[in-house]
Amino acid sequence: MYTVACIAILITMILAIIRALAGPSVYDRVLAVNMFGTKTVLLLSVVAFLYGRPDFLDLALAYALINFISVLAVLQFFENKPTDGDRASEEIR
Repeated sequence: MYTVACIAILITMILAIIRALAGPSVYDRVLAVNMFGTKTVLLLSVVAFLYGRPDFLDLALAYALINFISVLAVLQFFENKPTDGDRASEEIR
């Protein structure tokens, strides 16, 4: 049963990568990468349970925090990214 769960998680991770590569906008790609990170945390948790290694759960929590902070940072970067019109108005000043 846990093997089936691992396979299902891996399939959704592959679909997330496909979505990240084919996403029409930056936000779709960031959302797909965030979903991939979340599925990675879930996969680490299932593997930790299968092998009886609770220390993997610490790694999963650390990865979840890094994933969350990095997604916020990337979204903030793209929100504040200057456009071509902004550059032209800065050159006039």
